[in-house]
Amino acid sequence: MRTLLRFSTHVVDNQPPPLAAHDAFATDTALREALAREGGAWGEPEVAAYGKLAGGELRECARLANAHRPQLRTHDRYGQRIDEVEFHPAYHRLMACAIEHGVTGFAWRHAERPGAHVVRAALMYLHYQADQGSACPLTMTYACVPALRHAPELAQSWLPRIVAPHYDGRHVPAWDKPGNTIGMGMTEKQGGSDVRANTTRATPIGDGLYELVGHKWFFSAPMSDAFLVTAQTEAGTTCFLLPRYAPDGSRNALRLQRLKDKLGDWSNASSEVEFAGALAWRVGAEGRGIATILEMVGLTRQDCLLGSAALMRQALVLALHHVRHRRAFGALLLDQPLMRAVLADLAMESEAATALAFRVASAVDAGARDPREAAFARVATAIGKYWVCKRAPGFVNEAQECLGGTGYIEESELPRLYRQAPVNSIWEGSGNIQCLDVLRALQRESECVQALTEELAMARGEHSALDAAAAEIGMALTVPTDFAPERARWLVERLALCLQAGLLFRGGHAEIAAAFCASRLQGAGGLTYGVLPAGAPIDALLARAWPETAAG
Repeated sequence: MRTLLRFSTHVVDNQPPPLAAHDAFATDTALREALAREGGAWGEPEVAAYGKLAGGELRECARLANAHRPQLRTHDRYGQRIDEVEFHPAYHRLMACAIEHGVTGFAWRHAERPGAHVVRAALMYLHYQADQGSACPLTMTYACVPALRHAPELAQSWLPRIVAPHYDGRHVPAWDKPGNTIGMGMTEKQGGSDVRANTTRATPIGDGLYELVGHKWFFSAPMSDAFLVTAQTEAGTTCFLLPRYAPDGSRNALRLQRLKDKLGDWSNASSEVEFAGALAWRVGAEGRGIATILEMVGLTRQDCLLGSAALMRQALVLALHHVRHRRAFGALLLDQPLMRAVLADLAMESEAATALAFRVASAVDAGARDPREAAFARVATAIGKYWVCKRAPGFVNEAQECLGGTGYIEESELPRLYRQAPVNSIWEGSGNIQCLDVLRALQRESECVQALTEELAMARGEHSALDAAAAEIGMALTVPTDFAPERARWLVERLALCLQAGLLFRGGHAEIAAAFCASRLQGAGGLTYGVLPAGAPIDALLARAWPETAAG
């Protein structure tokens, strides 16, 4: 003992405890308000139950699933081709919990109830905070439903399993499982976002089947039971459902070449694949493949927006937990005025991102019943995906800085979030694609212009800076055909900020909304976080961001 004391150089103190299991729903004021405001209050019991999992067990599952990355097994021990991806058990637990709690199928199983997609959005928002990579197959499984409905016979046999609350990770044919997952493949080496440039060929061989020969440069979630893919027929680009096992139960002729070595998204597998006569069923009319699969892409883009908002939220939680326990210069970091300004600015950004994400989910939900909401969803999804996904990387980096050097260390969880942050701005159409899509909608679909105009008008008179920005946008929208493509990013950014400001006012927090307008629209803020206008409601923002009584 004397020897131990002799070489004991210090006592470890002033270190925050690990973030304990917490209720990710009960501690998120903005989420709870958005769920109720956008029509999902009736689903709160389901969301609340998942909040406890997302803030507890699933965070540990995510740590393990990211530490033990998927492994590709192209052949078995006897040299037979198997093309399987092997996952850590923690990944399967993540998938099972998500599917059983409705991340993939809740909205479709409750489609008759207004707000079902809002409830499901909350489930995805919570899951993404725990693990990001598994959200890829989850969102594709959720989003494939509208596209598959273009093939009624396929939909009749496949959709009951796709929307079922059952996960089965075995390598067996889809029809031998109680539940299925769906992947997607559009991108080819020479095409990228230009899907019409793709060269994979599809040849009809009878009995409603086609034989596909070609490749996909990005083939998402290759362990899925089937994939929506595009290929060329005589009529042009066409959409297909390609099962991992052929209709006779044998392994389909898709050859996984390698898994992508990605910056982040480590718990998920992304691959390159060759189709060597793979069998598939046509979905929708020949030559209409892009329009068909874009019905899926519209929903996966919504989840990119939700995912980035969720990523911001998780980074904010980690930063707030740290500053509540760490002392510097004689006081808790949380009590240091400049740190409080930074955290309040982050909290305001997170609230605005969450508000926009759930407004889009509400529009998606109501789109089938209300043409105006369908038009708003059409354009606001791209606006939100562009802006919120662009804001996520800088947001996570600022949260890292709140922890200092610890935020750069893997155990803090923030490096994983930082690696993940860029992906949503790239996947499902990068920033330029989103902005051009907004421009295209405004130029060709007058109902989108009308929907945006009406939405912006809901906050008229709330703040002079918002009124001025909305008027400037209104001028641009009067003749959208004249709007130059090189100015599209300016337009989409201003639209996003005005929509966010209006939603903050409609949420009933005028003081926070006014600070957002002053800092984001009036120029009273800065180009980095923590430059808030004088008199900003810092205390109110921090109290809402992480309620001390609930968080512990």
